[in-house]
Amino acid sequence: MKDFVRVMKALSDPNRVAIIKMLQHRVMCVCEIQAALGIAQPTVSKHLKVLEDAELVTSRKDGVWVNYLLSDGSGSPYVATVLGNLRHWLEDDPQVVELVEKLPTIQRENICKK
Repeated sequence: MKDFVRVMKALSDPNRVAIIKMLQHRVMCVCEIQAALGIAQPTVSKHLKVLEDAELVTSRKDGVWVNYLLSDGSGSPYVATVLGNLRHWLEDDPQVVELVEKLPTIQRENICKK
């Protein structure tokens, strides 16, 4: 039951759900997520940590970038089921639509000064 509750708690915050919805469309770094959501970098990092702990999101280092992407769900049937369903859920939600439409304009090279 502990794994199930961890996944459900991870999805109990609207910003974390928004992060999942954005990562369905592309891999993103912290600064891109921050720009899309308009929240502070430490807050984004905390949200990503919760999502990683629940195995919903994973990260990969690529040079100076840390890229965040959705988990493949292979480690948990709860993660696999929830991520599969979230592909279809909220697609017509106005906030999600606005975020997805904004994604092409968010470019890490223009935002992140590393």
